[in-house]
Amino acid sequence: MQTSDFLIRVSSKRKLININFRELWRYKDLIFLFVKRDFISKYKQTILGPAWAIIQPLMTTVVFTIIFGNLANLTTLDVKVSEPVVIPGFLFYMAGTICWNYFSTTLTTTSSTFIGNSNIMGKVYFPRMVVPIATAFSGLISFVIQFVMFLVIWAVYLIIGATSMQPSWFLCLIPLLLLQLMLLSTGMGIIVSSLTTKYRDLVMAVGFGVQLLQYASPVAYGLSLI
Repeated sequence: MQTSDFLIRVSSKRKLININFRELWRYKDLIFLFVKRDFISKYKQTILGPAWAIIQPLMTTVVFTIIFGNLANLTTLDVKVSEPVVIPGFLFYMAGTICWNYFSTTLTTTSSTFIGNSNIMGKVYFPRMVVPIATAFSGLISFVIQFVMFLVIWAVYLIIGATSMQPSWFLCLIPLLLLQLMLLSTGMGIIVSSLTTKYRDLVMAVGFGVQLLQYASPVAYGLSLI
């Protein structure tokens, strides 16, 4: 029997990035099933269902607009230009909230990957990276819904003349932003997940820490304040 006839080849060589992308591609159907399972279980037995993907960031944006925009009067303008630029606080807070929701949800969910799926991992073999990858992709569904909502609200602001924000080529960088968010949140979640198998307190600390990090990052205020 030749070496190429084996399905799995065990090697002692260590690599900097030890991810078998070819094996992950073979398990693409399992990734799709996990994505479907995560999305359905998230809104299962809820009255509004997937509508929560719109309601949650919308209510958070309203609270941020009232507290940070009106009461605290924090700036949302990050660049200095010759012409006055009108950036509605509602659009600013919604853009930051949508991106942060995806990052925090992926990070907190991935951080409990080994604990939440220990019953499956102990019974059958599959690449362990399948679960965090499925978590990252399932969060993209909610992100796309929220981003479409953002575009609709942005279009309304443009029609009524309440903003000077015009579409530009920077919109083409959104896939790069998503890739960065996906890699950062999944990578940090996997690191924490490997530690939570021994230190269960980290599960509580991650949720609390992510919540504090939101107020420490320029989500509720502009970069010009830093």
